[in-house]
Amino acid sequence: MAPEKDSNGHDNYAFALEGRFCDLPDTKKEEELDSSMDADDNKLAYCVTDVPPWYLCIILGIQHCLTAFGGIIAIPLILSQSLCLQHDGLSQSHLISTIFLVSGICTLLQVAFGIRLPILQGGTFTLLAPSIAMLSMPEWTCPAWTQNASLVDTTSPEFTEVWQSRMRALQGSIMVGSLFQVFVGFSGLIGLFMRFIGPLTIAPTISLIGLSLFDSAGTSAGDHWGISAMTTILIILFSQYLRHIPVPIPTYSKDKKLHTTRVYIFQILPVLLGITLSWLICYILTTYNILPTDPSQYGYLARTDLKGDVMSKAPWFSFPYPGQWGTPTVSLAGVVGILAGVISSMIESVGDYHACARLSGAPPPPKHAINRGIGIEGLGCLLAGAWGTGNGTTSYSENVGALGITKVGSRMVIVASGVLMVVMGVFGKVGAIFTTIPSPVVGGMFMVMFGVISAAGVSNLQYANMNSSRNIFIFGFSMFSGLVIPNWILKNPNVIASGLVELDQMLQVLLTTSMFVGGFFGFILDNTIPGSKHERGILAWNKAHEDDSSNTLESGEVYNFPFRINSYLPSWFRYIPFCPSDVSGPLDTNSLEPKQQLGNTDPPQIIVGVAL
Repeated sequence: MAPEKDSNGHDNYAFALEGRFCDLPDTKKEEELDSSMDADDNKLAYCVTDVPPWYLCIILGIQHCLTAFGGIIAIPLILSQSLCLQHDGLSQSHLISTIFLVSGICTLLQVAFGIRLPILQGGTFTLLAPSIAMLSMPEWTCPAWTQNASLVDTTSPEFTEVWQSRMRALQGSIMVGSLFQVFVGFSGLIGLFMRFIGPLTIAPTISLIGLSLFDSAGTSAGDHWGISAMTTILIILFSQYLRHIPVPIPTYSKDKKLHTTRVYIFQILPVLLGITLSWLICYILTTYNILPTDPSQYGYLARTDLKGDVMSKAPWFSFPYPGQWGTPTVSLAGVVGILAGVISSMIESVGDYHACARLSGAPPPPKHAINRGIGIEGLGCLLAGAWGTGNGTTSYSENVGALGITKVGSRMVIVASGVLMVVMGVFGKVGAIFTTIPSPVVGGMFMVMFGVISAAGVSNLQYANMNSSRNIFIFGFSMFSGLVIPNWILKNPNVIASGLVELDQMLQVLLTTSMFVGGFFGFILDNTIPGSKHERGILAWNKAHEDDSSNTLESGEVYNFPFRINSYLPSWFRYIPFCPSDVSGPLDTNSLEPKQQLGNTDPPQIIVGVAL
């Protein structure tokens, strides 16, 4: 395959593939550019409905798993502090195995019956903030002895009850909160919600997810600032400075036999490379005892042998199952807090669907497909709560960005990723390996990851007129309130005393969740302060996410039910919000040629995929 030219003029040898090429939906034509270069830029090696060779599906599936590793692994490691599990590596490995298994199952459900686009599912940071806020309530504060590694007996029933009771409280809240997402998706109400939510609501909500986690990043990085700084520098070096430098990789094809193909490895896997290299350096420093062996000395937590027994104790095969931590419990405060995260997750996912469709050569997703995708994500959160990951599930923006890099938009590749994640969840040793990552390395990763999440939220302001004093006031007040109010409530936990315990708990969780406070003020002010739709960014936002797809044959080929199920359904099914309107008669499976054209405004979630 001839080298393609990316937007920067660099040769793009992302993958040399054999297969038919199809056009991405054209972006705005830029004058004075070479037409042949434009044609190459908008070519895909495999479209959404194509099936690459099985070995290619496995290779690219592994890459998508590696791309999602950073987010999937980070969530259990962050939650372990609030669950009092920071000194129990074996239980952490069980959590990692569980989240891998559930992510794989949810991915398969989404690709087969949900939005049916090549979009990977995994844990979501939007539920992390309300979960931490819930576990920071006085009744869930970790006992002092769980913070001391020498006092923790991970096999004692007392310690097991400490962390599992917290996990069960999270499970119940997530399961009940996910029912709201299921209802909104399958009932078609997601369109009504999006009508009142614009950039000035989304920007503070998403930005405060990253900003509110600065304490977790600082705590982990502070265990050894040298190691964490090295990890951060490596990730920045790979993702920003070396991303356009290709690395020759030996490959084999029938035509060229054994040859080399240049791959932009630094652009594809900067986080994984940075973590792995820092992890290896920590292992070398540990082997030669350069890092201190005394637990009281600074830098001891950078050693890789602190959880060395986890690998030997972890079983080769583990089979996570629903209710493995006990019967979930439900609290009103937890459910209300989780709802704030669920709403944010839905907003992000709608943007991801449109971005994924554009990058995989599919027409814009119709309403029934979006409704079904949100509903399936709700079911995924329900499964995640039942299994006990301590989190939910959402579409991964990082993997949407990877589609544009690899030029492979086939959903069969994501099916392979889902199967691989299920396999990794069953192998207990896999989860145990990741628990040995030193906390300073994780902290260095957090420094980059949380910063990019915050920036991705701010980037939504590109749709609004930020020369307007109205918009500046709304965004500034929302952001500042989202930082000030939770911080003050955390320092004065007893200030909320209405006399009703349930009401006090609900207010405690909501007012200590930065993303809820900022998003609430942004929503109220943006919908009450007078301003035109153009000024508020509503017109530009809707244009970037417009749902202008009709029930064309091409749209039906991508978004209809699998296995021609819709041809067997009665005609009245077309009135169900998550069912396609052409539910009678077989589909015409002509080649996929997108008829619609999208604007050149990428949803801001792609920033996460490009930067990481």
